[in-house]
Amino acid sequence: MDITVPEVGESISEAVIGTWHKKDGEQVTKDDLLLELETDKINLEIHAEASGVLKIQAKEGETVAIGAVIGSLTPSAGASAAAAKDEPAKSPAATKAEPEKKPETPAPAEKAKQTAPSSPSARQAARESGIDLADVQGKGPGGRIRAEDVPAKAAPPASLPAQPATAPVKAEPSPGSTDERTSREPMTPIRKRIAERLLKARQQTAMLTTFNEADMSRVKELRQRQQEHFQSRHGVKLGLMSFFVKACVAALKEYPLVNARIDGDDIVFHHYFDIGVAVGTERGLIVPILRDADEMHFADIEKAIADFAERARNNKITLQDLQGGTFTISNGGVYGSMLSTPILNPPQSAVLGMHSIQDRAVVRDGAVVIRPMMYLALSYDHRIIDGREAVGFLKLIKDYIEAPEELLLEL
Repeated sequence: MDITVPEVGESISEAVIGTWHKKDGEQVTKDDLLLELETDKINLEIHAEASGVLKIQAKEGETVAIGAVIGSLTPSAGASAAAAKDEPAKSPAATKAEPEKKPETPAPAEKAKQTAPSSPSARQAARESGIDLADVQGKGPGGRIRAEDVPAKAAPPASLPAQPATAPVKAEPSPGSTDERTSREPMTPIRKRIAERLLKARQQTAMLTTFNEADMSRVKELRQRQQEHFQSRHGVKLGLMSFFVKACVAALKEYPLVNARIDGDDIVFHHYFDIGVAVGTERGLIVPILRDADEMHFADIEKAIADFAERARNNKITLQDLQGGTFTISNGGVYGSMLSTPILNPPQSAVLGMHSIQDRAVVRDGAVVIRPMMYLALSYDHRIIDGREAVGFLKLIKDYIEAPEELLLEL
């Protein structure tokens, strides 16, 4: 039985072999995890569709086309013996003529030397440094070994003979080589895709950014006062993102051009609100979509975002989760960003950037007071959105955040 690269979506034509979780020639059973495939949008897990002996035909790190054969499963004597348990017992003569073959099992030493899952870049770094991955402690999810977990250079064996005292000759490195001061690894498919989209946003849009700031006092007070009741009723914490999703939906209804996009010489208005929420992962930034966010309550939004984050950590995000979207929210504040300019997510026309909350001195009723403030940034395509609309849109978000009761929070 051939193992092929499955079709993922119309826009994906190739994938990279990530980690083989089974070895060449190893006996596997149906539904065992065989390998991970990396595409420019999501990671896929390939499971065995039948039991048999694995034959690997595509190496880790290799780029393969959709539909390509990357391995095969051959029924083995061990699998036949397992299947024979359900058949009627054979005569003694037949049993003697055909002795049962037991599947080979790894020796105890081999079991102790098993290597944790690792990324292609980690394996390349290990080869360049002379490191055995079995001796490396992975710090990624599930103990996965990443490139940064691999030591820079292996210590030389103690038994090496002394080298003759000759003057060292420094050879010029070849274009593809590295030395101890630099390292090189290929971009992952998702990183290449991110680079392409960011460059496209810069080259094909008239991007401009406007800024404002919001006093987070009432949101913080409301969360502190209602957090216990909200969590006991809905089973999820009340976060900041649900406030901004609701505020953006309300503002998009007032400024429909911010929710629209350009298609050739036409403006396409979206009469629905699919809000993308940027989520950072080890492989890069992904933007899963909250479908029909205008119909979602605060608890629905918080549960959906928590689910996206959990599945992103475990590489369980699907292509459908990432497709579409009419507007995006990016929260750089979770990483400590004070102020930044978010880049558009084409073909969308606008993106909101949230930032960290900091206590700052502001003037209220003629007096200087300390308030928890957040800078807000709205990047927009000036071809479709004028400055007046962009400023008005961001100002409306500020107003909703500073008066959160108007967002009809359901407790």
